[in-house]
Amino acid sequence: MLRRLDVQVNKKELTSNKESYGYHSLYKKKHAILIKMSKWSNVVSKGISAIFLDRDGTINIDHGYVSEIDNFEFIDGVIEAMAELKAMGYALVLVTNQSGIGRGYYSEDQFLHLTEWMDWSLADRGVDLDGIYYCPHHPDATVEEYKKECDCRKPASGMFMDAKAQLNIDMASSYMVGDKKEDMLAAKAAGVGHKILVRTGKEITEEAQQCADFVLDSLADLPKWLKSHKK
Repeated sequence: MLRRLDVQVNKKELTSNKESYGYHSLYKKKHAILIKMSKWSNVVSKGISAIFLDRDGTINIDHGYVSEIDNFEFIDGVIEAMAELKAMGYALVLVTNQSGIGRGYYSEDQFLHLTEWMDWSLADRGVDLDGIYYCPHHPDATVEEYKKECDCRKPASGMFMDAKAQLNIDMASSYMVGDKKEDMLAAKAAGVGHKILVRTGKEITEEAQQCADFVLDSLADLPKWLKSHKK
């Protein structure tokens, strides 16, 4: 069982080469930041199906720019659902906008600390995330290094496309689960086959619902829903 972040954060490289956002010599990036990738990802055959997951409002309660462990609450039933999805053979890939970094609400180190805690918490419950991607940028960021129009901030598809290439994902057989229109649009742009809105985060607008294929009450309902739709 994988228990640690498999692509470790290289803070020295981050400090000296912030433009490329390089955490691993094989994956120097100018857009999405990869901080974890499964050890088996480079040896599995092509065609693995994935569940792409938004974070705030999908995995945890969205209190608004969550950056502290004390403020991070897993939504009821999602950990058990994620464990079941893994048992069903899906890769789990987190794709999260983190404009709070660019807006100066919390630092990148704070985010990474929380993310490692989250990753360990899930692993302790039998859930190993196969990829963790985040975007710290925003066009109106107050921290200059993050102020940019990027190709990774949802609704752009950069995080998804990186995951596709690095984890050998079959996008057509994969799913996106999120609580916002931007999640659905990013998934569509990346060619993700199935887009699912959940009611555990932002209020679902008519526009968001039109961008989705299905609406579920929670990520916790996904395993049962998948089994019923695959009969």
